[in-house]
Amino acid sequence: MTKQFTSRALRRHNRSEVLRYILRHGAVTRSELARSLAMSAGTVTNMVVELMGEGLIHETGSAPSDGGRPSVTLAAIPHGAMFIGVDVGESGVTAELFDLEFSVVASVLRDVNSRGAAPGDMARIIGAAVEELTAASGLPEAIYGIGLGMPGFVEADETAGGNGAARDVTIYAQSLQWPPVRLADFYARTDLPIFADNGGKTLAMAESWFGASSHVADSVFVLLGRGVGAGVVRHGELLTGSKGSGMEWGHTKVSLGGPLCTCGGRGCLEAYIGGSAIARRWRETGGEPPTDDEHAVIHLLEAAAHNDAAATRVVQEAIEILGIGLSNLVNIFNPERIVLGGWGGLLLARNHLSEISAATRLNSLDRPGGQFDIVPARFGRDSIALGAALLAVEGLVKEPRTSTAVGGIPEPMRSFK
Repeated sequence: MTKQFTSRALRRHNRSEVLRYILRHGAVTRSELARSLAMSAGTVTNMVVELMGEGLIHETGSAPSDGGRPSVTLAAIPHGAMFIGVDVGESGVTAELFDLEFSVVASVLRDVNSRGAAPGDMARIIGAAVEELTAASGLPEAIYGIGLGMPGFVEADETAGGNGAARDVTIYAQSLQWPPVRLADFYARTDLPIFADNGGKTLAMAESWFGASSHVADSVFVLLGRGVGAGVVRHGELLTGSKGSGMEWGHTKVSLGGPLCTCGGRGCLEAYIGGSAIARRWRETGGEPPTDDEHAVIHLLEAAAHNDAAATRVVQEAIEILGIGLSNLVNIFNPERIVLGGWGGLLLARNHLSEISAATRLNSLDRPGGQFDIVPARFGRDSIALGAALLAVEGLVKEPRTSTAVGGIPEPMRSFK
């Protein structure tokens, strides 16, 4: 490695650290950056000048000091860059446009049964939503990239090439009965970089950056909707597996045989506590839930709240099995915090959070079972779209905006330090 390359890599690393810190913490001073990032004042000044030159940050005011002149504060320029995050759910597509302060500029919702849509159909829906957001932005040239939160596995195969790793990203949405599809074939553009990851992991991104676990190093993020997913942050890093397919918690087995799961297997956790599974169980006990899974769970919880015996039994079973599933994560990862997200997780957490916590502790080993708390996702239903947008944000954090190559899963998104 040459001295010139080492110097360039170090400068890029320092730029990334300074930009990421400002984006995550808001207005800061140069001295706070130097202290928090263990950088010299000169290095921080150089990086600030570089980021100002890119139009990403500016001086916003002053902060009190212990003596002498007040310190100048720095913050992101809201429209210095914008990002689109797309939540490709199993019952709809939510696309949102965020500015550099992560405020929602515009949003688009499309109701679609993704289990009945071919990849090409879904790509056209995403494309139309992105075009609508681009038109609503008022500054299409400021949009840096697009992040997709996808169901199923999103695998990145690295091959040597150019001045770094080129990524060939493939989506394996088995629960949608899709064949494997390359990201570049599914949805690609020549004008904007495209990033993708599993929806459970983008939930973990959002909640780790700004949400319910922003100051916690070891957390488990659980996504309950029609399907079930999870993300685990361990010592500040998102666990992914060798190819990015790790943490398919919904397809861990909780029984021998058991009900049929959307993946084709039997006895999966998702086949018990996914929205479709809960609605099916209520129907089996004599209930008449709506055909829409979310409304079915809403009606189930309302019936249980009014002491309907069958509904109460189904809710209690769901909580018990969810507690078993969470206890496995507690025993394996010893998290400090469990974050419940997705529409199903938020509905259950609204009135049953203490029961879920008790069921989890009951099935956990005593020591790790006494070392976690459990909270609802702070961003609610928007967590996946925000986390997907953060994939593109990390692309900008990693590389100055002069780079426009279509991307896969940017390496820095693996770390939340």
